[in-house]
Amino acid sequence: MSRLLILVLALTLPALSWAEDADTQEISRYVLTDAALAKYTRAVENLRPLAQQIASCDEENADSIAAMTARINGIPAAQAAIQSAGLPAREFVVFMFATIQAGMAAWATDQPGGKLPPGVSQANVNFYKANRAKIEGIPPIQDACDDDAEDEDR
Repeated sequence: MSRLLILVLALTLPALSWAEDADTQEISRYVLTDAALAKYTRAVENLRPLAQQIASCDEENADSIAAMTARINGIPAAQAAIQSAGLPAREFVVFMFATIQAGMAAWATDQPGGKLPPGVSQANVNFYKANRAKIEGIPPIQDACDDDAEDEDR
């Protein structure tokens, strides 16, 4: 999960505004569930063979949920890999960010004096904490651009 998180953040976070925009609201409203986690996990597994197509070093970052969804849908094999797991591409993207948001909030609330950040679902934080091992155990999609990944695997 850590390599997937790094890959996703490297591809999207620089351009994705975390201001209170429509994307942030959609991410905050999304409800994490066991069923969605199972589908997401299958989708990530299905995407692993397509890592080089998905994360090309010279492609620009997607700057919104819609742009990331369009990028996925622009690679027919990636779209099919996600849909065959039972998720539309947009839900895959939103689930991913809702999980990241919940994970960051879970960490924050675990700190001395930590509080739930505004706009973050307590239910999602509870879900993340209850499923931390499953979420963090999702095998990473190897980024073809990650020169350090080979060194870490040795």
